[in-house]
Amino acid sequence: MSSERTSQGRKKIVIKKMINEIHLQVTFSKRRSGLFKKASELCTLCGADVALIVFSPTKKVFSFGHPNVDTVIDRYLSLVPPQNNRTMELIEAQRCANVRELNAQLTMLNNTLDLEKRRSDELNHMLKMNQAQYWWACPIDGMNKVQLEIFKKSLEDLKILVAQQAQRAQFFETQFFQNPLFHPELFGFDNMGGQGGYEPSGFF
Repeated sequence: MSSERTSQGRKKIVIKKMINEIHLQVTFSKRRSGLFKKASELCTLCGADVALIVFSPTKKVFSFGHPNVDTVIDRYLSLVPPQNNRTMELIEAQRCANVRELNAQLTMLNNTLDLEKRRSDELNHMLKMNQAQYWWACPIDGMNKVQLEIFKKSLEDLKILVAQQAQRAQFFETQFFQNPLFHPELFGFDNMGGQGGYEPSGFF
């Protein structure tokens, strides 16, 4: 009695993206080699010029070309009909308009920058002139030894003048209020009563 072998035949593979990364890489490598082999056979059998460019899932690039990829691509591009002249004119006009607008903005920004630079230079020049002419108005830590000595002497002289002026004012006030001819109402003073004391109001 002979045994019969049952065969299920070749199963049809469902064409869809593979999920397993390892299987995907293996399949890509095998199919790419097969594709390049078929392209090579087409060139040999038919004398066809072929160019193939393939990017792998990992972004690596593979190519095959006969006689080479660049020659085939250049030949293809030379046969592509040019775009409509009207379309090219519109594209060029739009490009020129954009360039003019950008140039105008750049010119305006440059003018503003130059103006601000001139203002800054003028202010710096005025500041240096003021510092040179009125150096005592500068911060003390910016003065040299000679300027500090002069500044110190000026402060001492000013202190003496202030004391002298205070003494004159006190003497004048005493003599003024003790004068029998003094009438306080004529100078805006209020009579406070008592021993004839008066408080000045807005005089000094």
